[in-house]
Amino acid sequence: MILSSGTKKPKIHPSAYVAPTATISGEVTIGAGCALLHGAVITAEGAPVTIGADSVVMEHAVIKASGGSATQFPAKIGDRCIIGPHAYVVGATLETGCMIGNGAAVYNGVTLKAHTRVGDGEVRLPAGDFIEAVFNIEQSPDAAAKAAQAYAQFLRKSHSQDVVLDAHANKAPARRSAGEEPPKQQTTEVDTVVDAMMLELQEMEHRRQESLKKKLK
Repeated sequence: MILSSGTKKPKIHPSAYVAPTATISGEVTIGAGCALLHGAVITAEGAPVTIGADSVVMEHAVIKASGGSATQFPAKIGDRCIIGPHAYVVGATLETGCMIGNGAAVYNGVTLKAHTRVGDGEVRLPAGDFIEAVFNIEQSPDAAAKAAQAYAQFLRKSHSQDVVLDAHANKAPARRSAGEEPPKQQTTEVDTVVDAMMLELQEMEHRRQESLKKKLK
């Protein structure tokens, strides 16, 4: 699903693959050769999201930018990055070739240098107090409640004028004449990307298991 948010509309390179169940909202730029798989959510809330060329966003991963009147946290994903399934990247910068593992989280203001790998379930937080750094709310016993109230108000306002646009490259294909073969380019490219991605994930899991074995010795 492709949505505009106010006057901001996604810009998706024609060569990018966007699964029919992925959601892209607002000021989002998707580079050439990217693959956004089923259930992925990329949304700009008060700041832009940029995803570089040949990057992969796997199933049910979330990439968000956030920003208000006081703070801005754009999300910048470099070229040839992989965002693993169920990962959460918000307001962070990932330089070229980063890999974010299954269920990992990278939060506002964090910058990952080129070729950084974040393991499964790992969390990268900004320096200092999280609520103060992200929501611009001073520390207090009810700071979390104040943050929730302010964030809910912001989200209601920012999404109140969302409009569903025509899906990118997910329209029904034009009717072909009898005997004409369907185009194979997109399927081949996506299969190649997914195969490479699975090899990377298997390598990460192997290294994790080896590390656990060494700790148990």
